[in-house]
Amino acid sequence: MITKKAMLASAALLLLGGWSLTQAAGQGAMAPAAPAPRFGASIDDLRPADASPALPALDPAIKAKADALFGDADDVGETRALLVLRDGQPIYERYGAGFDRNSKLISWSMAKSITAVLTGFLVADGQLSLDAPAPVAAWQRSGDPRGAITLRHLLHMASGLDHVETGDPVWKGDTVEMLFGGGAADMAGFAEAKPAAAKPDEVFNYSSATSVILADILADTLTPSQNPEARRDAMLDFIHGRLTEPLGMTSLTPEFDAKGTMIGGSVMHATARDYARFGEFLRNHGVAGGQRLLPETWMAFMLTPSEDDPGYGGHIWLNRRRPPGSDPALWPDRGPNDLFACIGHQGQYIIVSPSQRVTIVRLGITNDDQFPALRRHLADLTAAL
Repeated sequence: MITKKAMLASAALLLLGGWSLTQAAGQGAMAPAAPAPRFGASIDDLRPADASPALPALDPAIKAKADALFGDADDVGETRALLVLRDGQPIYERYGAGFDRNSKLISWSMAKSITAVLTGFLVADGQLSLDAPAPVAAWQRSGDPRGAITLRHLLHMASGLDHVETGDPVWKGDTVEMLFGGGAADMAGFAEAKPAAAKPDEVFNYSSATSVILADILADTLTPSQNPEARRDAMLDFIHGRLTEPLGMTSLTPEFDAKGTMIGGSVMHATARDYARFGEFLRNHGVAGGQRLLPETWMAFMLTPSEDDPGYGGHIWLNRRRPPGSDPALWPDRGPNDLFACIGHQGQYIIVSPSQRVTIVRLGITNDDQFPALRRHLADLTAAL
């Protein structure tokens, strides 16, 4: 007989076998096998069905660094998509076997940065406050220390909640239990029920459950209904109107739990080009198509180092030194200080380097022991640009 623990262990080992800083849930859609990679002159002009015109020849040194992410698979794992933009213009685009520009690939924890941007829209609208107590009903009882938790604390991964991202063994972590175990039917309820283990802003604790709490707050702000379909529709309409339509991210597909709460920490799907559009939106500090969609103040918040971990901002990774004993996220000894990234399980990256005017998207499957080599290759590519 297959026990619940065995099922959880199997799922955990399959999906959480990558980098411990990020987490996993769900499966991405796979497109038919791709022909040889083709290139385009402007990401805004590249419609999914178009055959893109060839770009001018790329500097051989840059091309070699980019190609190495495919050729050195034993070191860095399987690269399924790599897209490099300079000044918003594609200069390199290549896909692994079985994938092409139409392939919608999973975000893993890159979704957290999208959730942060969606939160920023509602703060800008005056519907939420960054520093007021987070509107979570379960925390509002008199004397509950969780009542002091704000959106800022949640976005900085410093809520103080007793969340365990990765357990030992893995199935004992909250992430696995929330996604595949007893918390799966109501992920936000599971995450919000956890007690306080520290005061807010006292300790950095990376937690996918925290991002689900934010997604629950967004849904509750958008609709008073607790009907799952109504919650999903309200969130999808909001995402379409404020993000995917203005940016042209038409492939972005978030997923939801049975309560209609977006799995805002890990489960979204999109093409490499649409992830690049999101990166360009961040590189341009909330401006798309010549229009400011997100206040500069929100972008400044997202990109300011948090108090408890200088390598983390508002649900986004920064190219800064992390506290002693912390796993490296980027490459602060090599890259520009203003470089930042959305990072996901198994080596999903949207890397943005404003001073270099560059955005890089890498999607694929990288194992835990391959991450140092993957980071080195990505740092090499960034340096070459």
